[in-house]
Formats: sequence, C-alpha cells, structure tokens
Amino acid sequence: MRVISYNLRKHRASGELVGLAERYAPDILCLQEADTRELPQHIHSLQLANATMRNRLGLAVYYRADLFRAEKVQAFVLKKSLHDHVLRPAHERLVGVRLFDIQAERELIVASFHAAPLTALNSLRRHQIKSALGELQLLGPGLPTLMVGDYNYPIFKDNLGEKVRDSGYELTLSDKRTYTRYKFFRGHFDLATSVGFDISGIETLKRGSSDHMPILVSASYSDQMQPLEEARTS
Repeated sequence: MRVISYNLRKHRASGELVGLAERYAPDILCLQEADTRELPQHIHSLQLANATMRNRLGLAVYYRADLFRAEKVQAFVLKKSLHDHVLRPAHERLVGVRLFDIQAERELIVASFHAAPLTALNSLRRHQIKSALGELQLLGPGLPTLMVGDYNYPIFKDNLGEKVRDSGYELTLSDKRTYTRYKFFRGHFDLATSVGFDISGIETLKRGSSDHMPILVSASYSDQMQPLEEARTS
C-alpha cells in the first residue's frame, strides 16, 4: 500500500496533486491545510472519502475506489491550543476513514492528522496524538491503523516515539527532513504512526510550492498484530 501525505501550505500546493498522483501512483492520499471547498471529488484515480468542513485549513483523505471501499468516515475535534482559540485556524484536526480492502478482504483505518502549531507546547501535541489514536481505535477496534500527517514536532522525537510505543503503536520518520523553511525549526515534521502494518520505508518527495515536502509511505499488513490491550499492558 502506498500512501502520500502532504501539507498544502494554505492550499498553495493544490495544483501539484494530479502530478503527484500520476507520478507516484498512491493508493491513498492524505492532505492537510487544504481549502476543502475547492477540493475536487477525484484526483486522477483517487476518490474523495472525507474532508473537514469546519476548518479554515482543512484535512482530506482520498483513496482508490478500485482497491478499497469506504465503510465509515469521521472528522474529530481534538484538544485546542491557544492559537486555535484565538485565530480559529482549525476545529477538526483528524479525519479517519475505515476502508475495506477488496483484494485482501479485510478492513483497515487510514487517517490524516494535523497537530497544533509550533506556538503550542509539545505536551499538547502529545495529548492530541494520543487522543487521535484513541478515536481511531473506536472507529475500527483492533484494525490495522495508519495515521499520517503534519505532527509539528521538531525536537525530542525519541520521547514522542516512547509515548507512542507505550500506546501500542510505532512512530516512523521519513528518509529525509520534510520541513526546512525556518532556521530553528527544521526536521521531520511529517510522520507516520501505525499498528498492524509493516512500514518498509517513508520517502521524502521533491519540494513543491509548500513549506512541507510530501512523504510517500510504503506499508503492508503485519502478519503478527498484537492486540492494543496486550501492548499497553506488556
């Protein structure tokens, strides 16, 4: 399974999406900072599953309808930062989709996530990540889950990785930095959190007109998926 995640930088990079879909042939496309009013129902061979409607900068998930069937879609509100309360850039910071894999005859969860901006504390972003994973578990209990997006987490990723593993998930970084706009805030901002998947690699793609580079996640179902309840207590 090939999944692209891309922060469009206030929709500026939206014109690149068809080219990305044609060149890299993703099965799923997850977007952040999109003007969801302007998003088409289809991008190349991908179909829109769901998008937020209450955000100034929204989220969306597209999928290949010849490979998957969307069974349930939902947008989620997570704990807000002061930036959110004052400027109201985002109300919903997570979009989850429960898909049915037609060929494998099994269900899975894929989600697009956008954490609070750098003005917030890492502790708030960790809370949002934990809450997001909890919401996805309710959307599809025990299903393989992949959450990609802009985590806005420039430093202390080892600590974040430990917290994520404590919840039974794995945090995976791409092969190169995904954000280089500011001198003091460079690094891997666009990440993948998963359970029930083997991540064979995450490639940072060529920079476009966004301040983030898109990432391409290559994932396959894990043969040995440990129940989350057991992972939390082991």
